Amino acid sequence: AATKLASAEKLMYFCTDQLGLEQDFEQKQMPDGKLLVDGFLLCIDVSRGMNRNFDDQLKFVSNLYNQLAKTKKPIVVVLTKCDEGVERYIRDAHTFALSKKNLQVVETSARSNVNIDLAFSTLVQLIDKSRGKTKIIPYFEALKQQSQQIAAAKDKYEWLVSRIVKNHNETWSNVSRKMQSSPEYQDYVYLEGTQKAKKLFLQHVHRLKQEHIERRRKMYLAMLPQAFEALIPDLDEIDHLSCVKVEKLLETKPDFLKWFIVLEETPWDATSHIDNMENERIPFDLMETQPAEQLYEAHLEKLRNERKRAEMRRAFKENLETSPFITPGKPWEEARSFIMNEDFYMWLEESIYMDIYSKHQKQIIEKAKEEFQELLLEYSELFYELELDAKPSKEKMGVIQDVLGEEQRFKALQKLQAERDALILKHIHFVYHPTKETCPSCLVCVDSKIEHLISSRFIRPSERNQKNLLSDSNIDRINLVILGKDGLARELANEIRALCTNDDKYVIEGKMYELSLRPIEGNVRLPVNSFQTPTFQPHGCLCLYNSKESLSYVVESIEKSRESTIGRRDNHLVHLPLTLILVNKRGDTSGETLHSLIQQGQQIASKLQCVFLDPASAGIGYGRNINEKQISQVLKGLLDSKRNLNLVSSTSSIKDLVDVDLRIVMCLMCGDPFNADDILLPILQSQTYRPSQCGSSSSV
Repeated sequence: AATKLASAEKLMYFCTDQLGLEQDFEQKQMPDGKLLVDGFLLCIDVSRGMNRNFDDQLKFVSNLYNQLAKTKKPIVVVLTKCDEGVERYIRDAHTFALSKKNLQVVETSARSNVNIDLAFSTLVQLIDKSRGKTKIIPYFEALKQQSQQIAAAKDKYEWLVSRIVKNHNETWSNVSRKMQSSPEYQDYVYLEGTQKAKKLFLQHVHRLKQEHIERRRKMYLAMLPQAFEALIPDLDEIDHLSCVKVEKLLETKPDFLKWFIVLEETPWDATSHIDNMENERIPFDLMETQPAEQLYEAHLEKLRNERKRAEMRRAFKENLETSPFITPGKPWEEARSFIMNEDFYMWLEESIYMDIYSKHQKQIIEKAKEEFQELLLEYSELFYELELDAKPSKEKMGVIQDVLGEEQRFKALQKLQAERDALILKHIHFVYHPTKETCPSCLVCVDSKIEHLISSRFIRPSERNQKNLLSDSNIDRINLVILGKDGLARELANEIRALCTNDDKYVIEGKMYELSLRPIEGNVRLPVNSFQTPTFQPHGCLCLYNSKESLSYVVESIEKSRESTIGRRDNHLVHLPLTLILVNKRGDTSGETLHSLIQQGQQIASKLQCVFLDPASAGIGYGRNINEKQISQVLKGLLDSKRNLNLVSSTSSIKDLVDVDLRIVMCLMCGDPFNADDILLPILQSQTYRPSQCGSSSSV
């Protein structure tokens, strides 16, 4: 049935977006008269209104209900503004509904869009009984469900935005067009509206921009210390300047524009410079920020600390030079307590002091060695009465040490006794074999200086392309394998090296030979124990034994080595000169055992077609197993074999100096400040000066 409504001047449609803007939209009024009505929503405002009494509202609603009830149409009570609802008002409204034939009540909030659809669907169900009964959900439970739904939709929408929008320069119109068909976008817009969707987009873009700016800022701040190092590395220049004056100082530097860029607009992070990826120079207005000032202070502090550390290093060096407790060879552990103080530990690590101490020790040790060498020259009479092999016995070494023991230059090397003894032995070797290679003065040896003077004045045509070989043209090389078991090879190698000069050269009949030793004590079929390597071509082999087991090892090793080269081009190991030596077996140098080992050695030598040397006499060679005469004999034999086999071509350096017109004998002390040029210059400036054909580096 039709229901008559008084609707004079009532607008047909209302929209919250039109409030205050009613004149901008089409206005349609509800018709006055009878309308077909199927049900009613009876609304009750449960918020605390201004100048409004809820009880009066409830009386009005009660009277309105009485009028509506006469129509026999379904009625649903709708509580509005529940987001601001007063608990008593809500309770009274429910009581009212119960008193009126148990009316159904729906709690709503138009602002929060909670239960709006539920109010209408509840009324529709009452009108159309065929529809399923709608479950009425209380406001707060419905609000919770809606909040969860909105949160889930928001998460999906934000994920969509983050996947599509990667650049902070994207616009809403462009992005919204891309997202138009995405369900994530549609669901969120349905729940929250386009404006909130746009707001989330703008927040994401703003976040991208801030992250981009922060990355650029970190890059600039990382470059700033390097710029300070390059432009203002001098502490004296900036130590007392303020930040403002430092900025002015930076602008005056020639490389300022290499590191900085001055922008017309500031601050830099609000300009288009943030998107200029090709220009990585630091915006100069960044210097006015606190992080930049902190980096400048750190740079200043670093320079001050470096100066202080340099001062500590100098002070430590001065302590080393002036301390009477620092002697050559004294370990750091013993010296530390005498020279370190708390200030040193505060500024530098102990490893730095140890490095300085090590360098200082090297200097004072070299100086002490030089002074000890002078001492040996002063006591030259101690070395006159030695045997021809220039090896002092233990008794003679004791006498030398007793005589020199009271000298301070001898005591200075007290903690380096092994090196001191080696210096004595090398000095003895020099006394009996005085050559430029064994000269203690080394590079300042007069012989070396004269050779250098002559070679620098005139370069022979054949030498112009081989200048690097000139200095060693008079030195042959001997590559010697030492084969022995249970430490025999290493021990003999060490003894031979002790007889060599500092640069591993050995004197035979007054001539220097470069000696390279390869001791072998393991399986020769292994690469590590091979006779021959890419950098080592053996010229001979010393085979050592002192027992049946060590002799068997020698025989097996020689056979294995020869077998490995059969059928190869470089099979010269088959003809490698061998020398079999029975070394001293300390504590057992006579008797049946020694006689048996000699017989076995002679048999093996005959089998291997090699030289056999009888064992050295006990006590010869200052405690060594083999004396120097035997070693020289072996090396001479190797030189003869080399020449016969043409393994090394003889050079002009081994020819005698003949057919010379003038011989000059110069008597100069090595290390003497007197210049040899003053004597030789008149000769070298002569027009008849020409190179000698004999090839000697000291002849013209």
